[in-house]
Amino acid sequence: MVAVIDYDAGNIRSVMNALRQLGQDAVTTREAAEILSADHVILPGVGAFGEAMDSIRACGLEPVIREVTERGTPFLGICLGQQILFEESEETPGVRGLGIFKGICRRIPEGGGRKIPQIGWNDLSYPRPGRLFYGVPEHSFVYFVHSYYVVPADSSVITAVTEYGAPLTASVEQGNVFACQFHPEKSAEVGQQILKNFLAVRN
Repeated sequence: MVAVIDYDAGNIRSVMNALRQLGQDAVTTREAAEILSADHVILPGVGAFGEAMDSIRACGLEPVIREVTERGTPFLGICLGQQILFEESEETPGVRGLGIFKGICRRIPEGGGRKIPQIGWNDLSYPRPGRLFYGVPEHSFVYFVHSYYVVPADSSVITAVTEYGAPLTASVEQGNVFACQFHPEKSAEVGQQILKNFLAVRN
């Protein structure tokens, strides 16, 4: 069973639809017992860093997420769900993130006629192999909607980058914790393959 964490951050419906298209048994939940008993856990999210962390703490989910990741349960953060796995964000200075990955979220650099937020399709490059990208050729296109991106303290966790005025981290992997800035659930066949690869990971 796949647990999709519900903390009022949006984007849950599209994630659930993508999982159902893959024939997965999935639930949306904020119940600790359901999350801790799941085979795979997904943390979606669209919105602001500070509001998301307030909601996670108000729902009592911070220790649950920590326990899941420490157990080695395959865990996937999507978009804002990637950003809040880091320690802090320029979007809301002073708000502490989950800190499962060391590093900070920074705003996409201005200039060059770029629109912020970045909305649309962009391609991926792979600085090192990542399990999410088995069978996904380099320079495949995925769908982004974001104004901030993560800058890990340890660059060895970066498994995909995209170019948007500068190389931006698109995906990270550390143990059985995975995260991506793009939306695999909105990235057509490429996104389906990425989700399949995640669901194939075992503890």
